[in-house]
Amino acid sequence: MTQHFRLERAGQLDNMLTNETGPSKPAVTKRERHVMRKACLALLLAASVTPAFAQDKTVDLKVSHWVPASHPLQKSLEDWVAAVNKDSGGTITGKVFPAQQLGKAFDHYDMARDGIADVTYVNPGYQPGRFPIIGAGELPFLISDAKGGSEGLDAWYRKYAEKEMKDVKYCLAFVHSPSSFHSRTKKIVMPEDVKGMKIRPAHATMANFVTALGGTNVQSSAPEVRDIIERGVADGVTFPWGSLVLFGIDKVTKFHMDAPLYTTTFVFVMNKDKYNAMSDKQKAAVDKNCSTEMAGVVGEHWGKFEDAGIDKVKAEEGHEVYKLTPDQTAAWKKAAEPLVKTWSDGAKKAGIDPDAAMAELKASLKKYNALAE
Repeated sequence: MTQHFRLERAGQLDNMLTNETGPSKPAVTKRERHVMRKACLALLLAASVTPAFAQDKTVDLKVSHWVPASHPLQKSLEDWVAAVNKDSGGTITGKVFPAQQLGKAFDHYDMARDGIADVTYVNPGYQPGRFPIIGAGELPFLISDAKGGSEGLDAWYRKYAEKEMKDVKYCLAFVHSPSSFHSRTKKIVMPEDVKGMKIRPAHATMANFVTALGGTNVQSSAPEVRDIIERGVADGVTFPWGSLVLFGIDKVTKFHMDAPLYTTTFVFVMNKDKYNAMSDKQKAAVDKNCSTEMAGVVGEHWGKFEDAGIDKVKAEEGHEVYKLTPDQTAAWKKAAEPLVKTWSDGAKKAGIDPDAAMAELKASLKKYNALAE
C-alpha cells in the first residue's frame, strides 16, 4: 500500500467518522476516533494484500527427453508445456531439455522419480522386465495406427500405471507408427533370415523375438544406433521410418522391410513431489493435459512424421524397400505367437490377469480404430 493510498484512506475515514456524529448522535471522542481509525486502516490493508497471498506460486518444470531437438517430440513437449501454462493461468512454466542433456535415455524414468527432471519421456522397453504390463503394446501385429493406437493404449493402461509406475505421477502413454526391420547386410524376408544376425531391437519384446529367431541382440539407445551399425557391431535395427532418416541410420542401411511388424510404447511421467506441491488449480492444469486425448495428439504428430519417412527412404539411391506377401506375413505372425505367452507370463508375475488385460487392450484399440487385422 503506497503512502498516498494510506493518506487518502485516512482522510476518507476521518470524514466517515465525523459524519457519524451530529446533533442527534453522541459525539465520538478523539481517542475513540483514533482507535476506530487504526482498526479500519488495518482492515483496508488486509483487504488490499489478500489477493497477493492467494496467488499460486510459480512452478518451473524441467522437461527432459533424449532425442534430437529436430525430432517431432520436441514440439510436442513444448506444446504440452504451453498448454499447462495456459490452463494454470501462467503459474506453471517449463523448459524442454532435448538430446540427453539432463541424463541418458535409459535413465529417464528414474530421473523423474528422483527429481533430476520434473517431466520425462520414457521408453519402458529399454529396461526388460521392469514394466511388463505396458509391454503388451509392443507385441507384433497388434496396433495399426499411431493416433488411435496411442489413445487406445493410454485409455487401457491408466489403471495399470498406478501399479506399475507408482513411484512417479503417470501422465500419458503413446506409440509411434508401426515399424519393421532395416539392415545393412541382407534382406530380411522370412523369420529364419534373422538367424545369425546382430540386431539392435527397439525394446524388450523385439529383443525376445530376435533371440527366438536365432539372432543376437545388441543393446543401444536410439542416438547410438548409426554408430553401432557403421562399426559393424550390429547388422540391422528395428526402427520407425522418419526417425531412421533423422538419426542418419539410412546412411548405414540398405534393405528395408515395409510391414507393420511392431510399435514401441512410450510414456510421459512426472516427479511426484513436484506434482503434490502444486495448488489444486495447478494440479488440475496438469491433469487436463495428462489425458487420453493428449496422448492421441502426441501420437498423431509423431506418426505423421514417421509415415513421411517411407517415401524419403524410397527416394534415396541404393535402398531396397520391399513389402511382404500374404504368405510371408502369415509366417511372421506365427513366429511371433510365443511372444504373447512371454508377455502373459510377465504380466501374471506382476499380479494381473493377462487374458482379461489383453482382451481389454484389444477392445480399447478397436474403440479407437487402431486394432490390427
